[in-house]
Amino acid sequence: MIDDVKLILTISLIVIFSPFFAKILKLPTTPIEIVFGSVLGYIGLVHHQTLFDIVAEFGFLYLMFIAGTEVDLNKVLKTPKRLVKMILFYLLLLYASSVAFSMYFALGKIFMVLLPLISVGLIATLSKEYGKTDWLTLSMTAGGIGEVVSIALLTLVSAALEYGSGIGLFKALFALILFLLFMLLLFRSLQLLFWWFPEVSVALMPYNDNKEQDIRLSMGIFFILVAVMLYLNLELAFGAFLAGMFIPTFFEHKDELPEKLGSYGFGFLIPIFFIHIGSTFNLNALLIDGLIVKALIITFAMISMRLVSSLVFIKEYGLKDSILMGLSQSMPLTLLIAMATLAYNADSIDQFHYYAFILASLFQVIIVMLLIKLLNNYLKEKIVA
Repeated sequence: MIDDVKLILTISLIVIFSPFFAKILKLPTTPIEIVFGSVLGYIGLVHHQTLFDIVAEFGFLYLMFIAGTEVDLNKVLKTPKRLVKMILFYLLLLYASSVAFSMYFALGKIFMVLLPLISVGLIATLSKEYGKTDWLTLSMTAGGIGEVVSIALLTLVSAALEYGSGIGLFKALFALILFLLFMLLLFRSLQLLFWWFPEVSVALMPYNDNKEQDIRLSMGIFFILVAVMLYLNLELAFGAFLAGMFIPTFFEHKDELPEKLGSYGFGFLIPIFFIHIGSTFNLNALLIDGLIVKALIITFAMISMRLVSSLVFIKEYGLKDSILMGLSQSMPLTLLIAMATLAYNADSIDQFHYYAFILASLFQVIIVMLLIKLLNNYLKEKIVA
């Protein structure tokens, strides 16, 4: 009883004070929450408890839901073909680099999927500091497409880890293909419905909404798709991500809704997920021989792959914007931690590499944020001079 009270109070204090420390250190709140979870977990104030584990899992699914709200299918489909080709070539180079790196250093196959992961979560936070720049617009577009690829791979890898290469895997893949075909038909049907009858979308989510219908419908879509994925025994995160895509795609008139949903998630549920992740990292692991070096190698490899691949855009956007775009893509914190946790729980990577990936995800945020700030300030000074 006393331990549970301490746990609740500790989590509450971390949620309250993390933004203040983030502001002082000029870092995103997420790595601060992970560090607090690890430090306070080490001294016994944060421990595993059933309700804590469940809320953390729900926080992760909600995070994937929020990630989905960053992807507007209508805008993705309207992306110029030339840009789409460049983005696809960028992703191809990124995955090819990952395969080459993993094979050269004799790493497991799971590394080929982990290293090129892309997430728009922290890219969105950069726009608050640097505004609407060409490199950030490009990064969000490429990140949206890249995250869809990453989430799809997350689902496939999850099925492969659970079922191996037997008939169970083929059943899971068959169920996934049928689900995707159904979702494609559903998306197309809703597009036609809302195009012919735009008043339907307004009726579902009115402009003047005093009953919070927009939140209710969003949560309904979220839980329905999570339930479908649960029934099909597929990765729940994929269902949550697709649910998020419904919001900007079909309810454009509620352009403030993603921010509204994000404010709730990042203010309550999502921090609990990151505190939970921090609590799984034993600080004694920092003394393990070679762990920090391994984490730095992973960090360097992931940043380098994206910088080299981003040179695809050099002719169209110039060297400066291409490098800044590549750097901004080098912080797949949420997905990297989620995939590493999934791989570790499935015994696909050992504890040493699990810790290395968590450390690498933190190193990436700190190093990339610093590099972007230094490069951006240097270019500003050069322009002024």
